[in-house]
Amino acid sequence: MTSYNGWFYWALLSAAFAALTAIFAKLGLAGVDSDLATLLRTAVIILVLGAFVGYTGKWTNPMDLAPKTLGFLVLSGLATGASWVCYFRALSIGEASKVAPVDKLSLILVAVFAVLFLGERPSAREWLGISLIGAGVVVLGLKR
Repeated sequence: MTSYNGWFYWALLSAAFAALTAIFAKLGLAGVDSDLATLLRTAVIILVLGAFVGYTGKWTNPMDLAPKTLGFLVLSGLATGASWVCYFRALSIGEASKVAPVDKLSLILVAVFAVLFLGERPSAREWLGISLIGAGVVVLGLKR
C-alpha cells in the first residue's frame, strides 16, 4: 500500500466534514436566505479558526507574507466565497443528494487546472478515476 504521509487521512476527514456541511446547511436553510446563511456560517468559521490559530500560537502578521503569497490567498478566499454563495443557493432550491455530487465537478476542474497551471501529471489510473467521477455527475444530473 502506498504511503500517504498523512495527507490521505486529512482528505478523508475533509470529505466527512464536507458531507456534514451539506446536511447541516440543508437543514439550516429552512426559512433563511441562502446569502445570510452563508454569512453566518462564515462568521462561525472566522471565530472558531481565529481561536484555534491563537490557541496554537500560529498567528503571524499577514502583511509579513510575500505579496505573491498574499495575493494568491486573497484570490483563494474570493473563490471560496463565490463557491459558498453558489453552493448555498443551490442547496436552498435543490436536494442535497443532487447538489453535493454536482459540486464535486470541482474535482475534475482541479485535475485540469493542476495540469495547466501547476504542471502536475496524473497517471492513466488517476484520469480513469477522475473520469468516473465526471460520469457519475452526468448520471446524477440527467433529468428523469
